[in-house]
Amino acid sequence: MKCGRGPKGAKAKRLGVCPAALDKRLDRIHGGINSGRACWVVAGTYCGGTVQGSFAKKRVACKRCDFYNKVQHEEGGAFERNNALLSRLRDTSSRLDITTKRLGVIIGSAGLIGGALMHYFNNKTTGDIEVLGPNSKRLSIRQPGDIRKYFQKYQPDFIVNCAIAPLDSDAQLAFEINYLGAVRLAKMAMQLKIPYIHFSSSATQSMGENIREEDLLELSPKLSNYAKSKLLTEKTLRYMHENQGLDYSIVRLAIVYGKHDHKIQGFQRLLFSIADQSMPFILSKPGVCHSYSNTKKVPLFVNHMLENRDEFSGQSYNFVDKEPVEMVALIKAIKTYLDVKTPREIYVPYPLAKTGQAFLVWLIRRLRRLGVEIRLPAEMQFMKNFYETQTLSIERLERSSYRDDAPEVTVFTELTSIIYYYLIRWKHLNRITTFNEDFKGSEPAGEFLESPETLLETVNKYTHKPLQDHEASL
Repeated sequence: MKCGRGPKGAKAKRLGVCPAALDKRLDRIHGGINSGRACWVVAGTYCGGTVQGSFAKKRVACKRCDFYNKVQHEEGGAFERNNALLSRLRDTSSRLDITTKRLGVIIGSAGLIGGALMHYFNNKTTGDIEVLGPNSKRLSIRQPGDIRKYFQKYQPDFIVNCAIAPLDSDAQLAFEINYLGAVRLAKMAMQLKIPYIHFSSSATQSMGENIREEDLLELSPKLSNYAKSKLLTEKTLRYMHENQGLDYSIVRLAIVYGKHDHKIQGFQRLLFSIADQSMPFILSKPGVCHSYSNTKKVPLFVNHMLENRDEFSGQSYNFVDKEPVEMVALIKAIKTYLDVKTPREIYVPYPLAKTGQAFLVWLIRRLRRLGVEIRLPAEMQFMKNFYETQTLSIERLERSSYRDDAPEVTVFTELTSIIYYYLIRWKHLNRITTFNEDFKGSEPAGEFLESPETLLETVNKYTHKPLQDHEASL
């Protein structure tokens, strides 16, 4: 139609690329590229000098269109009925502008990193990307059929994998989720010819200072299930890139800190142990440092990688704060803020800590025989890391085109808000058993706690009113 809105059209920059040229859900229909020969069912096309809405609103005009009639004549009996075409779009038609956006799928969207990505792309960007975050019931990466059906249905423009099995998973679960699931997603990305962003862990790397991206552990049966599965994935993705053309990037995180994590793991485990006063002495030694990764900065980096595929394709990046953190200094900072007496400044040597851990494992096994359900934190399998430094180099990251807009933000600058958020949450969930009940912000829920009968009467009184009036009264 010579509208100038093709991918390289004269008017593409000013008016945007035509949605029919971008939407992959009708690719190869009538022998066209993307939705190019089924444009009449795609919302947002530029027809008759104006942007058109849904098919229901433009169907009359489209049936008069020369191009519509040309395709119908050329296809003859193979011409797809409009209802059949619309059925391919039906599940996402509620998002009116989906055809003008790039569509991404985030696996593990319920986790700390996945949740941050979902929030960023759905709320913080300029609106050129929309993401889906299927839960494991909708899409289990342990089931190849789920992956095939889901991605054939939605035909996304990129995949981000944040899913991980719990740290203390058995070999089978770690193998299926951390390795097989990740590789299956990579194969689907390769089939769709789209980028694949994979999140990995510093557990795949050696100990020491300024560890580079290529300083990986030797693959060994002695590695933990978690480290082994993540390391296998990294090596397989590299092979698929070099030999089969996979467009992938690896983001390797260290100790992640941030709010809105529903699990007690990593940094939150340390905070929880101090707040619950379950760490009597310090299980580390002065001078031991680790790298930390800021949750809020991760989406900015992912967005930048998606916008600059030529630079970031086939690369792995350590994504951590510039300055490492001394574990003892962090413990003392948390302890000072909470105004608690433990852990006392007594440094338990590693051999003694290891012996104590072995004794606890022995004790727990016997308690389980009596029906007592108890387990050590999963992070205890990495106890040796509490006594050894591991700081990751960001030289490759700094050489890239990505720029950290807030390099001054660290776990220490965020500590106050993080502690406040998690202590309030854990108190509401009755997770903390020994911490001071007078902690600020922990006021009881008024009538719910003191006079539930009055609360019930108040709620019932307004049930006949519109919802907004009901909420205002409460």
